[in-house]
Amino acid sequence: MARHGQTATGLRLRPPRHGVAPRARRWWTAQAWLTVTGPLLLTAAALLVLSLLFFPGALPWLGPLLLGVLVLPAVVYVLAMPRLRCRIHAWEVGESAVYAAGGWLLHKRRIAPLSRVQTVDTVRGPLQRAFGLATVTVTTASTAGDVRITGVSDEDAERIASRIAEAARLTPREGDAA
Repeated sequence: MARHGQTATGLRLRPPRHGVAPRARRWWTAQAWLTVTGPLLLTAAALLVLSLLFFPGALPWLGPLLLGVLVLPAVVYVLAMPRLRCRIHAWEVGESAVYAAGGWLLHKRRIAPLSRVQTVDTVRGPLQRAFGLATVTVTTASTAGDVRITGVSDEDAERIASRIAEAARLTPREGDAA
């Protein structure tokens, strides 16, 4: 089995050239607060208040339990996840393929030949729009899934989508008549 960064032939796969926009870290931090950290901290606070009001004798064991199970994981998540994602997420559009790396806990690298590109979509959710960011999704004729370029600026997303669409249009399809 090939080690991280190596192909089955033993060749080393270099990381993609382009990283995410600087605003992506703030976007992922806001996303963490809204989806994981905020709800966990609110749950811990609600349990502490309920314990104070109805079960004051439970505080000696409930406080450390909430700290270890809800508060610390929430704080670690909001501090670690955006930093790790910014280090891992990258992209590149070459002459014959689009290459994207992503993830923060599980690292994923996808290389798709431009000859297999079917659609190129640009997605901007409400939170992404607030930070001026977008995600470019490249759908291919593969069962492995889409290639997603996440955390790029609006301008870069339009440029990437146009570049991939144009390159895919000019690239001869595998199996097409010449």
